[in-house]
Parts: sequence; C-alpha cells; structure tokens
Amino acid sequence: MSGRLPLLLGIAIKHLSRRRRQTLVAVSGVAVGVGFFLAVSAMMIGSQNDFISRLIDAAPHIIISDELRSPPPQPGVRAFPGGAVALHGYKVRNEVRGLKDWPAILAAADALPGAIASPSLTGGVTLRLGGHEEAIGIVGIDPEIEKRISTIETNLRMGRLHDLETVQGGIIIGEELARRLGIGMGDVVSATAASGATRTLRIVGLFKRGQSQLASSSGYVLLREAQSMLGRPFIINRIGIRVADPYMAQTVATGLEARFGYKAESWQERSSDLLSLIVVRDVIMYSVVSAILLVASFGIYTVVSNSVSDKRRDIAIMRSIGFSQADLQLIFIAQGIILSVIGVLLGWLLGTGLMAILGSLDFPIAGEHQTIPLDHGARQYAIAAGASLLAGVVAAWLPARKAARVDPVEILRGAA
Repeated sequence: MSGRLPLLLGIAIKHLSRRRRQTLVAVSGVAVGVGFFLAVSAMMIGSQNDFISRLIDAAPHIIISDELRSPPPQPGVRAFPGGAVALHGYKVRNEVRGLKDWPAILAAADALPGAIASPSLTGGVTLRLGGHEEAIGIVGIDPEIEKRISTIETNLRMGRLHDLETVQGGIIIGEELARRLGIGMGDVVSATAASGATRTLRIVGLFKRGQSQLASSSGYVLLREAQSMLGRPFIINRIGIRVADPYMAQTVATGLEARFGYKAESWQERSSDLLSLIVVRDVIMYSVVSAILLVASFGIYTVVSNSVSDKRRDIAIMRSIGFSQADLQLIFIAQGIILSVIGVLLGWLLGTGLMAILGSLDFPIAGEHQTIPLDHGARQYAIAAGASLLAGVVAAWLPARKAARVDPVEILRGAA
C-alpha cells in the first residue's frame, strides 16, 4: 500500500484538476465556512472571556459577610432535639451584627497562598444637600488593600482611592448620584446615619457611569470613618478575599465557611445565573457554526460523487488490472482530504482577515471608545480544521464506498 500511495494521490489530484470549476466551488465553500467559523467564535469567545475577566476582577473573589446560611436553633429546640417542641410568644434577642473574631478570619484568609484579604464595614446613611436627600449605602474600606483585590480604582472617572486617607471626611460616589444631588469634586454634603449622627463629607472621587458592579447609590469612605459614622467602632461586617486562582474560589469559600460558620460567597455563586447563560450561549454558538461547516461539506460530497459517476468506466478498468477496493476508496477519500486541506488553509487566511477587520472597529459606548474583544487562540483554528477535515472525509467516504463496489465485469460488458 505504501508503494502505491503516491500513485493513488496522483490519480486523485488528476481527477480534481480535470474538474476545476467544481473543485473551486468546493474549496471556496470550505474556506468561507472555516473563515466565518473563526470570526464568529473569535467574537463570541472573546466577549465571553472579557465578560468573565471583568466579572472576576470587578469584586473580591470571595466575600465573607456577617450572615448565616441557616439560622441558629432556639434554646428549647437545642435542649430537646427531635422532640415535639412548639415555641411561641418568645421575644427574639437582637444581636449586634458584625463578624465576631474577625481578626482570626482575616489571618486565616491571609495565610492562604497568594491570597489577599480586605476588611470593610457597610451601612446606610442619608446624604443631604439643600432640600434634596439621597439614601445610599456606604462601604468603609482600607484603600491600599482594596485596590489590590478589586478594580475599583480603575473605574474612577476622577480622584484616587488614596484621597480617602489624605482628605478628612472624604467620600467617593458615582457620577449618576452626583448628578442627582447636583454636586461635583470638592463639594461638601451632609450625611446622617440611622443612629442620628450627622457629619459633613467631601467628594474626593467619582465612579464612571454605567459600572454594573458598582451600585449607583453607594459610596466609599475610609474604614475608620465608616465605623465612627455608623457608631460601630472596631467592627467590620464583610471581608473580601482575592485568591491566586479565581477558579478555586468556590473550594476556598466552602472551607472558610465550614471553619468559621459565616456565609462565604464565591464569585461563581454570586454569578451562577450569568454563568449558566454562558453555557447555553456556547451551545448555540457551536451549533450554528457547526451547521456552517456541515453545509460547506456538501460541496465536497458533490465533487467526489460526480467524479465517481463520471469515472465508472475508469474504475472498472482499474479494478480489472489489480487495484483493490481499498485503493479505490483511498483515491476518492484523498480527494475529499485535499479539498478540505486547501479549504482550511484559505479559511484560516480569510478568518484572520475578518478578525483583523473586526478588531479595528471602534464603538462609542458610555462615552468611551471600545473595540470588540476577540479570541485569537490556536484552539479555534484547530477546532475549525478538525471539524472541516472530518466533514470532508465523511462526505468523500460515502461516494467512495459506491466506487469500491463497482462490478468491473458489468461496466466493461455494458461499454462493449
């Protein structure tokens, strides 16, 4: 077989060269299918990777809050587990919210390889300016640590997180909130907490408009400023953790929650609905682009099938002089492979050109110029080539079986 292979390939190439128009159509179909597969998958996967990257980096990978997934049982239930106990008319004791023994939780998080933990305190205040009031949630942070676990600072239109430490009573709010209050950089507003404590705050930074990860009705202040304003000294109710491997966040969160009891929510858990939509999106994308490649393979089937029909007499002669059924199948399968390989190479060029054009497009979004995120990974090139070659082989194999079953006696007797 190895000695005949060059001869069989030569016959396959000769057949294709004799049918140039059909060969060109089949190659063009494969090239267009591969090119558009690369362009579509580059856009879809690029936008998906960009979305997940923004999702991962926008906030801490893990957030430990002063919540419990299951409320603690009442003392009567604990005293008589499994018993017929009915409790009614009791008065619930209000406990002071906050993470108990939070330095130990912080130390455990910092002990994780490559992890960074940032304590914070959240609460509600009312901003007043003239006769206008806006209720907001404030977040007390340590600026130097917070900017290492999230992308807050990169989303600032004006100011820096460090300004919270250098300006007494500094606060950073969103552009939309500032517009509603009619204030800007350097302006002073009055803030009143639920306890009735009132103080003045100075605007030292503005978040960009349209940042989904930053609520339009929230503000960031220094941690000790929030503790003083909310009347909760030395108390924190949230710890944000950034881990070395974001995809291990769920495992780490489960371990910390089991150890300390407080709810530890990973970015995967917070975004589970969005991640499930991405899976559905991937299924739809690969279904559509696979259909494109499947349609392109019909051109190969047509070329090989017509070649078999037109070369029935030649096939009979080849069988009569000693060519086996496997030899004949290989000739026509080789035609499908040759058409697929040429189509894939041209499709790679077309796809690369389409990606270059798409990458050069500039769209004004939310007042900024943004380009389409594209994925240029070799994986998509390999998938396109593999799928096209497989489709080409199958499309050529079907008529090749028909060629191998030709009875040379009948064909030659009919020709005589």
